[in-house]
Amino acid sequence: MGLDLFDSHSHLDAPEFEHDRSEVILRAQAAGVKQQLLPAVEHASWKHLKEVCERHTGLYPAYGLHPMFLASHRPEHIPALRTWIEKENPNAVGECGLDFFVEGLDAEQQRFYFIEQLKLAREFELPVIVHARRAVDEAIASIRRIGVSSGVIHSYSGSEEQARQLFNLGFSLGIGGPITYDRARRLRRLVAAMPIEYLMLETDSPDQPNADYRGLRNEPARLVDVLKIVAQLRDQPEADIARVTTANAEKMFLR
Repeated sequence: MGLDLFDSHSHLDAPEFEHDRSEVILRAQAAGVKQQLLPAVEHASWKHLKEVCERHTGLYPAYGLHPMFLASHRPEHIPALRTWIEKENPNAVGECGLDFFVEGLDAEQQRFYFIEQLKLAREFELPVIVHARRAVDEAIASIRRIGVSSGVIHSYSGSEEQARQLFNLGFSLGIGGPITYDRARRLRRLVAAMPIEYLMLETDSPDQPNADYRGLRNEPARLVDVLKIVAQLRDQPEADIARVTTANAEKMFLR
């Protein structure tokens, strides 16, 4: 089957791929993963991410400040991000957001960087890539208050009601490796019934490996495993899921 898949969240610029990045991309393309959105995590990574995307076709950059890298962020990185976005014209803002799961991450500092990045997404009319762990309600409230009109909550772990609120705001859900685990019953119920126009597939490579690869480095070629489970849950052909989710990602990121 000739698939055309879009990995809507891949950290292919990460050090874990430094020794074999070209081979990883070739494996992805052979599996049908033709396009990938690469979100940044910290100021120091922007230049390298830009170079990776320029070196390989089908890779698209997003620039931002990830809440789990809070120790690396400085207030001056916000105006620097604005300048970088203005200069580089990326495909999205992010990865940004809130993480109230990891201990030791100052909540107020997280809020500052998240809100400021939402403002930049609004200013430049770009979609935003949101990390929201144990923070979906607050992320929704912030998105609504700032007025960002599109984006994706990556590795979605919220409820059906929260998902409905996000759909009403023009936001999609990124679904990846966690869906392949049998214990993900709530997530599986949501994915089986949600409107497909708000569904995107992702790997979060090198993180969040599928159930068959737990403990190992994840890579974009394994998006086909996510596709397989989603197609089974929705009782739809894999080709149809691939076609629609790729169109969803292209509509959001390749405007």
